[in-house]
Amino acid sequence: MPDAAEAPATYEPRPVPDTAPDTSPDAAEAPEARPTRRRRFAALVRRMWRSSAVAAAAGLALAAAFPPYDVWPLSLAAVAAFTLLMRGRTVRQGAWLGFAFGLPFFIWLLQWLHTVGWDAVVGLSVIEACFLAALGAFMVPAVRLPGWPAWAACLWVTEELARDRLPFGGFPWGRLAFANTGSPFTPLAALGGAPLVSFAVALSGTLLAAAALALVRLRPEPRSARTALSAAGALVLSAAVLLAGLLVPVPTDAEDHVRIAVVQGNVQQPGMHFLGRPMMILDNHVKATLQLAADIKAGKVPKPDLVLWPENSSDLDPFSHPAAYDKITEAVQAVGVPVLVGVLVDGPDADHVQNEGIVWDPVKGPGAHYTKQHPVPFGEYVPFRKELTKVISRLDEIPRDFYPGKTTGVLQIGPARLGDVICFEVAYDGIVRDTVNAGARALVVQTNNATYGETGQPEQQLAMSRLRAIEHGRAVVTAATSGISAIVAPDGKIEQRSKEFTQTVLNADIPLRDGTTLADRVGAAPEWTLAMVGLLSCAAAVALGRRERTRTAKGQEQQ
Repeated sequence: MPDAAEAPATYEPRPVPDTAPDTSPDAAEAPEARPTRRRRFAALVRRMWRSSAVAAAAGLALAAAFPPYDVWPLSLAAVAAFTLLMRGRTVRQGAWLGFAFGLPFFIWLLQWLHTVGWDAVVGLSVIEACFLAALGAFMVPAVRLPGWPAWAACLWVTEELARDRLPFGGFPWGRLAFANTGSPFTPLAALGGAPLVSFAVALSGTLLAAAALALVRLRPEPRSARTALSAAGALVLSAAVLLAGLLVPVPTDAEDHVRIAVVQGNVQQPGMHFLGRPMMILDNHVKATLQLAADIKAGKVPKPDLVLWPENSSDLDPFSHPAAYDKITEAVQAVGVPVLVGVLVDGPDADHVQNEGIVWDPVKGPGAHYTKQHPVPFGEYVPFRKELTKVISRLDEIPRDFYPGKTTGVLQIGPARLGDVICFEVAYDGIVRDTVNAGARALVVQTNNATYGETGQPEQQLAMSRLRAIEHGRAVVTAATSGISAIVAPDGKIEQRSKEFTQTVLNADIPLRDGTTLADRVGAAPEWTLAMVGLLSCAAAVALGRRERTRTAKGQEQQ
């Protein structure tokens, strides 16, 4: 690892204010009194407004790396800028700059939540930005160590590991890997999953920062061969990490295939109230399936082996509403093959409902089912319901909590053993990996993105499906009520995709694979290893800093 761009040979924090010391009237009024925490924070913000602006701009650049913009090289530039901002800071300054980076990043990335309310966008963004504030604080001491680009990259994985799990099961949106589902980094997912992709992106970015620091040092010392070699070495290593994924084989061969049809019935309108009148969404999917049956009978399309409906394709519980049960049965019998139906089912008690995918056979009727394991907090259940509903009346729109499932979504649907993953679950590594390891030969993502239609959220979720395809060597089929429905090959290529808010049927022949990738076999081990290395590097930097300060103090006493 190049070391010419390292900080001076001391581990003691060295704050670098952006401007002259604070000379505000507040500071002059009571020179001997310790300023309040609020005043100290305000002074910090005033001193660091320039670097805060740079941090915010870097955060916006990172947001543009994600769909629907997909400018993935900006993820490298954003990481490099973030790293440079941490050099020579105090821990407090690093935390503030991390927050200044994270808040605009998440507000732009999650702006699709404005359909719920801009207060939801800002509130969630503040929570998520706190994790990047912690990243900044931890990175400040780590970047003073030799080989700091590697330790800083590990800390990105540490931050994502924590954010993917906390609070209430975590929220993985905004991982570096999800901005790189169509970049040279992507094949690395087959080796170590999304965490390895994030680490590689972060490492390439921190190496760019090291190169930039070496080049800055080279300007006043144009004849320094060592500095020039360090800059060149960092650039070469950054490029090597970038291109390493191209050497990773992505398995796509398959002995078996299955013919599927994906029905996108459409909804009445986008937004929070997409349901329309009762049974409207179900009627749309029944109508599209009956048309598919007519096209099969007329010889316009080949008969599929199975049909996939999306999440919430039945807006009424068919076991509580006979009319819904009869309509589903009519559609399934007309097409003559098993249909995976997305329904909300009452139970297991009066206070809960279950989000399920049910295999509906044309002869036997409803059979095997999968219940969503990871309901979305404040979307599908309300934590601390009794207390929060008193102050947030909007939460009353979620009258019953979703009851979480306890098993993976491996279902035998006709001739195929498929793994069902419902909506946001595709963002969680463990749920998808467990489904594949339980025997899924291809993956189905049943989703209902009507609330967030035409906001960029469906594109962000589809990008996750692309990464999962490569990570697990499986075809991934996305079935959405209003779009985007898609067919993704095991190599991550989108073979078909629908337009949003249209009624359509996708027909495809997808491979069924049994082999597992290295990422499937090693599980979460790479993520935890990289995260722990990041934390240990930070601890080592703190310990070295204390030792250096002790040595300096003893030297002064001897003098």
